[in-house]
Amino acid sequence: MPDSHTATTKRQPQWPAILRVFAPAAPAETMLTDPAEIKAQYRYWQRRILFSTIVGYAMFYFVRKNLSVAMPAMSRDLGIEKSDLGLFLTLHGLLYGFSKFAHGFVGDRTNARTFMALGLILSAGVNILFGFSSAVVTLGLLWMLNGWVQGMGFPPCARLMTHWFPPKELATNFSIWNTSHSIGAGLVVVLCGYLVGYGWRLCFFVPAGLALLCALFLLGALRDTPPSLGLPEVEGTASGPSDSPGFSAAQLRQVFGNKYIWLLAMASFFVYIVRYAVLDWGPTFLTEMKHIELKHAGWMVAAFEVSGVAGMLVSGWLTDRLFGGRGARLCVFSMLLTALSVLLFWKLPSRSPVICTLPLCLAGFFLYGPQALVGVVVANLATKRLAATAIGLTGIFSYASTLFSGWGLGTLVQHYGWNITLGSLTGVALLSMLLFASVWPAKVHGYATASEQT
Repeated sequence: MPDSHTATTKRQPQWPAILRVFAPAAPAETMLTDPAEIKAQYRYWQRRILFSTIVGYAMFYFVRKNLSVAMPAMSRDLGIEKSDLGLFLTLHGLLYGFSKFAHGFVGDRTNARTFMALGLILSAGVNILFGFSSAVVTLGLLWMLNGWVQGMGFPPCARLMTHWFPPKELATNFSIWNTSHSIGAGLVVVLCGYLVGYGWRLCFFVPAGLALLCALFLLGALRDTPPSLGLPEVEGTASGPSDSPGFSAAQLRQVFGNKYIWLLAMASFFVYIVRYAVLDWGPTFLTEMKHIELKHAGWMVAAFEVSGVAGMLVSGWLTDRLFGGRGARLCVFSMLLTALSVLLFWKLPSRSPVICTLPLCLAGFFLYGPQALVGVVVANLATKRLAATAIGLTGIFSYASTLFSGWGLGTLVQHYGWNITLGSLTGVALLSMLLFASVWPAKVHGYATASEQT
């Protein structure tokens, strides 16, 4: 329940007329005061915002992770080498990371509804152009551009989640929201696993069409902040220097002066190496190393994602109920178990799709908890006003990982084979565990710090 039934009037920055559609929604002229009505409205809108952002962000994956399934067919049809495909993934990921950071600044001061819909429309357009292209350079440039516009997807979700859910409930609800990653990635690999049989270009045209429809859905379903609907701010988010327009020195210190946010960013770097190694190279190493048919490999990667959904939900619940909101502590144990799961998959002699899926599912279950909780921890440390900025900072590290998961792994496989590659991934998971351990003393959130700096 919110702890205040009044809204604070703030001076709103002036937006040019052409960009006014992206301005943060203004507070409603009349604020609700009846506690029962406030509670009912909050319950309705929290569910609606959560569902809509899950659907919307899952669709971003439809126009981003479709390349991994199309890669084997593109390699055959266009003669593109694995190292070149890996370079596509690396450049895409690097631009995505920097875009997520840049758009994090924008996302904290922008209407989440229109900003998220625009990003999905632009990504769909790039996918359509990619599907019509054949030249290696053109394909590479377009996928880099897609990485940039994809960075418009997460910041509005971070803004919405931290404005609509209080800190004590954020880990659980953010973990539920994070299932959108696995839902999107899992569904698109299955969809494209069938589409690729009719031509790899359909792997880009069909998801793009679905993304355009979803953008219209987001415009109708989302709302920016509780005050824009006459509701008070969520409880536990006391006013601080971050409530003022713009970015003050105190605000920037709240993010860039916090050593734990930097340590979490570095831990996320290693988490994402393992995650994208499976998502980007999963269909390829399952067919080449385990000699599994491509359509079965698509289902196996989807099973990895579904297991990740379960892992996120369990991790969020445990963080709030057992670890008192300190998600980094849970991540220590999760990454140790991830490393053991990768080791089991690597050493398993069987080539049966059913048997090989088991350790892959275990890896997804344990890995996706930390992947989701990094955003939760840094959002709470930075407070709701700077959540997108803080998560954007970790995003630079997360997607810099594609230097290794994309081009690096492609080159490693090409010269040394899959055994060395899987051994390296086991070590990467252990490095992430050590970095999470260094964040053990971190506070639950930064709202008290923000108030002290006022």
